[in-house]
Amino acid sequence: MDMMRKPEWLKVKLPCGNDFKRVKGILSYFRLYSVCQEARCPNIAECFHAGTATFLILGNTCTRNCLYCNVRYGTPGKVDESEPERLVQAVKELGLEYIVITSVTRDDLPDGGAETFARCVEALYEEIPECKVEVLIPDLMGNWDALERIMEARPHVINHNMETVRALFEVLRPRGDYKLSLELLLRARQYNKETMITKSGFMVGFGEDWGKILELLHDLATVQCERITVGQYQQPTRNHWPVMKYYEPDEFEVIKGMAYEMGLKHVESGPLVRSSYHAAKMMSDPSHE
Repeated sequence: MDMMRKPEWLKVKLPCGNDFKRVKGILSYFRLYSVCQEARCPNIAECFHAGTATFLILGNTCTRNCLYCNVRYGTPGKVDESEPERLVQAVKELGLEYIVITSVTRDDLPDGGAETFARCVEALYEEIPECKVEVLIPDLMGNWDALERIMEARPHVINHNMETVRALFEVLRPRGDYKLSLELLLRARQYNKETMITKSGFMVGFGEDWGKILELLHDLATVQCERITVGQYQQPTRNHWPVMKYYEPDEFEVIKGMAYEMGLKHVESGPLVRSSYHAAKMMSDPSHE
């Protein structure tokens, strides 16, 4: 099947310039991965030029093979115990004040990589106490002790992406579980309702209808998720799930309005939005006016 032609509003400039090269060079020097590069994020130029990056820990090989994702699938390598320290050094070099940490899914680890997440957050707070940290975590296979270990490290934001609507979840994420992902968000929210901010994200264009989008927004509101990101799915290669629809920019505004009507506090919705897009802005402006 031929890949659907992209509309004009999805075309972005290729990354270039000194800022982009500087961030890329620092990541390479400290032997760190960025999901911006591994997942071919459409905002890579904008974010790198701003001197920011979403760090991808626990390697660049995922144990799951979701049909929309461009991250490498296979058998991951051994956990690098020095990664938290190298992450801290890179953050210092980049002069970041807001850090997003995510990972490949590591079903090969009993805790899903929770200990490494926690060590990264703790190391950042110890060396750069003024920084704010968001973690974008996998479902940890429902290991709630592992989730608690991450929560104990006190990240400012716990993010776990739903990625798609309930009706397509099993097809697109065959080793995931829709209800489990919702339960993770609820447990994270209930851990400390006073300070814990929960966040999720999903893409459209897989073949969902408006009723299914509304259902997902309702489910996220039900588990008290406060912030969401909504973006357009873009097919990475011919071997991935095809794009069924390119949503118009004004349709993303409709989705944003639906989300606010459901009681969500902050929504980033647009063709090029991804889960870490404007993450620091969402932290500084947490509520919908």
